Amino acid sequence: MKMVLAIVNKEDSRKTQAALNKEGFTSTKLATTGGFLMTSNVTLLIGTEEDRVDTVLSIVEHNCKKRTQIVPNTIHSAAGLSDNPVSVCVGGATVFVIPVDRFERL
Repeated sequence: MKMVLAIVNKEDSRKTQAALNKEGFTSTKLATTGGFLMTSNVTLLIGTEEDRVDTVLSIVEHNCKKRTQIVPNTIHSAAGLSDNPVSVCVGGATVFVIPVDRFERL
């Protein structure tokens, strides 16, 4: 048994969870916040058999695409404050696969 923790962009979470459900996976959704941009993310907790981990990873990868986003960037200089937008890569997923010693539904 494995626990897959997938940290995904909030915009990708619904379609990812729907695709997981369609393939018979259940998940628990936790609202989280990213550190760099302080944007909304979702952490999906997915318990599965070891032989189905690759299927979970494939679904997450297919539904969580990286994209470029323009964000404000305030620069402090001798002339004062300047707002120069910066393009950053968002989306995709960060995934952890953790062994589970025991699993019970109570």
